[in-house]
Amino acid sequence: MHVREIEDVPLGASLSDRVRALILGSLLGDGSLRLEKPYRNARFTVRHAITQREYFMWKVRELHVIASPGSVHVQAASGFVGSKEKLHFQSRALEALTEIYRRTYDHGKLRIRRKWLNLLTPLSLAVWWCDDGSLIGNTRRGVLCTDGFDEEEVKVLAQYLEVVWGVRAHVGAAGRTGRRAHYPRIWIRSTVELKKFLSIIAPHIPVPSMLPKVIMLYRDPKLQQRWISELERVTPFAPSVIRRYCEEKRARWKRFRK
Repeated sequence: MHVREIEDVPLGASLSDRVRALILGSLLGDGSLRLEKPYRNARFTVRHAITQREYFMWKVRELHVIASPGSVHVQAASGFVGSKEKLHFQSRALEALTEIYRRTYDHGKLRIRRKWLNLLTPLSLAVWWCDDGSLIGNTRRGVLCTDGFDEEEVKVLAQYLEVVWGVRAHVGAAGRTGRRAHYPRIWIRSTVELKKFLSIIAPHIPVPSMLPKVIMLYRDPKLQQRWISELERVTPFAPSVIRRYCEEKRARWKRFRK
């Protein structure tokens, strides 16, 4: 893989609002900023599974202004059980990224603070959800996996969603058993609240393969049609594409329930 039409962005050049929003959303999900010697400036890195190639390449295209010809490669599996190849993007070291790093990191660790969460946009939320959000509970509840943050930081995130976006969420453990059972996560337990959140991010879902992340399933055909019509209205995708992903998801849902 390679990135075409790389633009030459000088050190210190400002990032567009869209690129900044994408980076901030990714920091809550699968992205990170690093400031390492001997570089004076930070780099942005993001990894995705091979199965998310369409979504990954959308990010690559959006971030071409901070990329270099060698920014994209396939990262080999580590050899550990369950490890698989990953798609990897790493930007150039840029002063504009250092500015974001200084705002969001403390001693090399991402810190959740309202002063920078307030910079998030609906696109940022969509990226966060595409990275780490899932529909659960027969697709009418949601969860954001925030395993990398401590409980107090996750509470700040939940409060931010309620105060700024009007979406009421709860902080709770990932589960009762398992290695990650004690990790705090953000749960959207109400269908009403979930619809609020999905309505905010749906216009910014970037690629068709991410549509299942916003397709809620209903047994009632009228309710199902109402939600599909809403997605047809607000997303950039053709109705036929939305309906195809809906039917594929419904088929999987039926198999899971057997």
